Amino acid sequence: MQKLDVKLLTTGFLAGITAALLVLGAAAQPTLASILYAASALPILIVGLGWGNTASVTAIATAALLGTIGVSPMFAFGMALFTLAPAGWIAHLASLARPASEIGGPDNLIAWYPLSDILLQLCIFVSAAVILLGWIIGFGPEFTNQLIDAMMQAMVNQDPTMVPEATALEQLKRTMVLLLPIIQGGTWVMLLLAMFYIAMRVVTASARGRRPRDDFPSTLRMSRNAPFIFLAGIVACFIGGVPAMIGATVCGTFGAGFLVSGFAALHFRTRGKDWRLPALVLAYLSTIMLLPLVIPLIIGLADTRRTVALTPARKAETDHTDNTD
Repeated sequence: MQKLDVKLLTTGFLAGITAALLVLGAAAQPTLASILYAASALPILIVGLGWGNTASVTAIATAALLGTIGVSPMFAFGMALFTLAPAGWIAHLASLARPASEIGGPDNLIAWYPLSDILLQLCIFVSAAVILLGWIIGFGPEFTNQLIDAMMQAMVNQDPTMVPEATALEQLKRTMVLLLPIIQGGTWVMLLLAMFYIAMRVVTASARGRRPRDDFPSTLRMSRNAPFIFLAGIVACFIGGVPAMIGATVCGTFGAGFLVSGFAALHFRTRGKDWRLPALVLAYLSTIMLLPLVIPLIIGLADTRRTVALTPARKAETDHTDNTD
């Protein structure tokens, strides 16, 4: 048992070092910052899905400690809040299982935590993280005004003829107060979900996975309760002030959840069709423009469900026992 603990701690320690190096690489390479920062969730997800909570917590603690020593405590806090903690929590949820008989299923099967609930909690987690970060940095009209003024000044310095109109500049400032939380929250949900998908593929290929690899096109849907939260976010956007910024964050995170579930539904509904490839290519190319994104968003809103993955009890129980911390 002691050897197993040492192995888990060592695995988590190495994963934490990898995650910290990826975050530090993001800080040193601005052009690839988003990708490298999101990729720092991969080591946490992989050890959490394959080795369990002990390895995952060890990895998070190691990465946070290295971030504190290498940069600052605030840097480590932001890293843990946006990447490490969500990754560890997702891995924990994905490893949860119980007898299918407890939810009305057959006695010989094990039911795994629904993917729709994982996506819902990811949206909630990222929403809370963005709101907390906004509160720490003092995000608001004054913050965005200074940001836009600095951007406009840099443009004018490069080309003195590019002087924006005062009306257009004022409209841009009002829009950015809500647009930035929407973009930040939505982008981070999609990046973390992509890392979870990659981690599932890696863990399944290595035969370390407890959970069977989910068929995302058929199971990646938002929870039936998610539309009400999304609607509350939309309503809050019209209130103004702090509620509007919180509502914009919720709209961004939950909108991203419905968007990816809508694309998953498109993949599922086009299976076996001769026109599948051109239809999907056209759907993804159309996302370059904002308006076509409404279509997969509506599909995601209309197709909410809670699909539970099932595996034979003997195999699932064996895997769960072998990997439980």
